[in-house]
Amino acid sequence: MADNSLLTLLKVMMILIWAAWICFWILKPTQLWTRKWKQAEDRSKPTVFGYSGLNFAVFTFPVIAVAILGSVYLNLRQRQPRRRTKRSSISGFSNLLVVNPLLGIVSAVEILAVFLFLLFLAWTFYARISNDFKKLMPIKSLKLDIWQLKYLRVATRFGLLAEACLALLFLPILRGLALFRVLGIQFEASVRYHIWLGTAMILFATIHGGSTLFVWGISHHIQDEIWKWQKTGRIYLAGEITLVTGLVIWITALPQIRRKKFEIFYYTHHLYIVFLVFFLFHAGDRHFYWVFPGIFLFGLDKLLRIVQSRPETYILSARIFPLKAVELILPKDPRLKYTPTSVIFVKIPSISKFEWHSFSITSSTSIDDQTMSVIVKCEGSWTSSLYHLIQSKIEMDADKLSSIPIAVEGPYGPASLDFLRYDSLLLIAGGIGITPFLSILQEISSPQNNSRFGFPTRKQLIFVMKKSDEISLLNSISPLILEKSSEQSHLKLKVFVTQEHQSGETLEELLHVFSQVQTVHFSTHGTKHAVNGLESSSWMAAIAGLSSIVFLVFLICFNHIFVPEEKKASKASKEKNPSWVADLLIIASFAIAILSGAFAAVAIRWRRLKKQTPLIFQKPGKAMVPSSTVARSTIEEHEIHFGGRPDFQDIFNKFPNEMGGTNIGVLVCGPETMKESVAAICHQRSQAFKTGAKKANFYFHSLNFNL
Repeated sequence: MADNSLLTLLKVMMILIWAAWICFWILKPTQLWTRKWKQAEDRSKPTVFGYSGLNFAVFTFPVIAVAILGSVYLNLRQRQPRRRTKRSSISGFSNLLVVNPLLGIVSAVEILAVFLFLLFLAWTFYARISNDFKKLMPIKSLKLDIWQLKYLRVATRFGLLAEACLALLFLPILRGLALFRVLGIQFEASVRYHIWLGTAMILFATIHGGSTLFVWGISHHIQDEIWKWQKTGRIYLAGEITLVTGLVIWITALPQIRRKKFEIFYYTHHLYIVFLVFFLFHAGDRHFYWVFPGIFLFGLDKLLRIVQSRPETYILSARIFPLKAVELILPKDPRLKYTPTSVIFVKIPSISKFEWHSFSITSSTSIDDQTMSVIVKCEGSWTSSLYHLIQSKIEMDADKLSSIPIAVEGPYGPASLDFLRYDSLLLIAGGIGITPFLSILQEISSPQNNSRFGFPTRKQLIFVMKKSDEISLLNSISPLILEKSSEQSHLKLKVFVTQEHQSGETLEELLHVFSQVQTVHFSTHGTKHAVNGLESSSWMAAIAGLSSIVFLVFLICFNHIFVPEEKKASKASKEKNPSWVADLLIIASFAIAILSGAFAAVAIRWRRLKKQTPLIFQKPGKAMVPSSTVARSTIEEHEIHFGGRPDFQDIFNKFPNEMGGTNIGVLVCGPETMKESVAAICHQRSQAFKTGAKKANFYFHSLNFNL
């Protein structure tokens, strides 16, 4: 009961702090706020706190505080015993879906959030521009007509809209300090919010910069203004560099480039450092505090991930599949527990010293607490290089296979397993999209887990593949497919091979592909460390709190040392203190703060590794296949179809009678077109359920297997 009360208190505190921060943004464009805030800054300047400390405490720290409280909340929630809970009305509202070719699958909650954000942008723009037009004053250096002057003010205010998008841009891509996990949104799902915000930001910034250049051009002052690096005020040249850098990042992040030339996308995306530094010089320190929370958390999160991925470990063994895919088996600390559908990021220095790639974990800690595994399919240069690297190792003497170093970051998984707690589950996978389901099926098929956590006992797996050799991806769950069904665990498999016609082979014969998977073991000599995973959420909260305090202390100290108190000084003395000096102090304080957080993380990691138990590895063998009599009786329950795609309408019609249950969870992972088709049917069935036409309600969940 005490934990429940504390969780409720943390929820209330996060809601209140977040609501206050949003209110600040809503009030920011008003004259009342401008007048009151200027008075607050004037009162704080003589104090030790200073105007910089006030800006940080009011605009930046509330979001950091929510991240800290969220980490504590997640830590307490994970300690609570898992139990089956009733589905809330909010979950039903979020299941209302809209399928759009441009946006993909969007829930009602997402539509509401986007609408409110657009309403906020409209309010910000209207409040600012209406006040500007009332107090329209000509610019001495630019001889502009009235319409040109108004257009310049409009262009300036579009910059504020870009600033609002930047304030939220980094929050969806946090991993360790993930704010969205509190809402039950995983990193892979929240990435699209980052894409939406980034696109909107670049759009507004382009209008802002392009329109300003246009006004300068028609007034014949573009040569005078474009190269200016002012000592005070907004630095125009810094803004131009910011815009060009942002456009390069956005263009190289387009799907056409990201999917075909991932290396270009990966390396150019790191230009965000240049983008943020010059944005600070352009906007100034007061505006920067508004967008600083996401930047601060992202910088700290990035360094903590670098620490967490050290030291490197080694690949224990690999399984080679017929479809040019490989399963990597990695050592894992027995104390590390992760939830199904968790994702890890891996880096193999022998292929690339900088590139990280995400993969869904295919193993379950309920089955094996010594190792973890991921499946990699050759679809790009990095994955092909990995496949060829392992193939080259196989060509050597089997007794002398040298180990392959690998760095692992994560795992990142759902904060709760509510998306699995239904009467029954319908799992729909396309090709390599089967990987997240492998860990799910292993986790929920355990009779012990069913009784403890209330997982559904009846599952149906729809596996859509182009070629029949892809059935080998089911290697790790072959015992679940071939074992005799029981009341505690019932799994029905329906396989659809779309690009092959009936060859005379039965499902039983195709399932023997499992035994043809080649397993290669590598040397474990020198393997001292296993995958340890992230630090606990409580430690993450402590590190974030420490870093924010260090930042504030150094910011105040630097301002008192390098920026003397403002007095009634002459114009000449003011010029001795350029506005970008305060910007450099922010950068210095930020660097010291995140480095202090990194040092604390190193100390915690070193202490954890010191307590790590010695690694004892057992070479994994082939999956155990039941006897032929049991296998045949079980296989008759499964289906295989050739030469066509599944008829999802027919599958949904039959599912309630085959599996039973009123609340049915539908988990989909595969091509976007398949997800959209299933989402449309789920939405249709949910509407029919509300009108009483159907007895079963389908809850749609989309899983991602790539980013």
